[in-house]
Amino acid sequence: MKRLGALTISVVIGTVVLGLGSLSAWGQGGNPPANTTESGQTSGHGYTGVEQAFKDNVEQQIRTLHDQGRQAALKGDAGFLEEHLAASYFGIGGDGRLRSKAESIQNVKSGSIKYESIDERDVKVDTYGNTAIVNSMASVKLISNGKPIAGDYRATFVYVKQGGDWREVAFQATPVPPEGR
Repeated sequence: MKRLGALTISVVIGTVVLGLGSLSAWGQGGNPPANTTESGQTSGHGYTGVEQAFKDNVEQQIRTLHDQGRQAALKGDAGFLEEHLAASYFGIGGDGRLRSKAESIQNVKSGSIKYESIDERDVKVDTYGNTAIVNSMASVKLISNGKPIAGDYRATFVYVKQGGDWREVAFQATPVPPEGR
């Protein structure tokens, strides 16, 4: 019995000592260690300084592009949309209508949609690799086909990096009823 116990312990120790070197990132479900000095990368348990700086830089790029889009909407700048909307773009306005890139550009060019003000607040940017999502609340005043529209809207904008540039691929606005309704 003692011999069997010693053999079992030897097998376990041998497996641990010899086997650990061959197991990639043992004890972490196959992920690399939380922080590796060789690459400066993490296993997703946190960010290295380089990763955080990159994430912050991407977030700032998106915030800048998003604000430029807001300014372009206020100016009726269809050229901005032509350049920064993806070919497959679709937007769902506060009226629930689905608009393609071409329809969105045409609405601005024709003047059928004219923004008077877009006052954004609670702007949040989240990035996921080559995708960024912006969520915001905005008080909006616009003229749509000659009809004035005003109110608060929650909006989601989706950006994807394509060919080295960020493009808006989707948009949705949802009207927020006044409090008390």
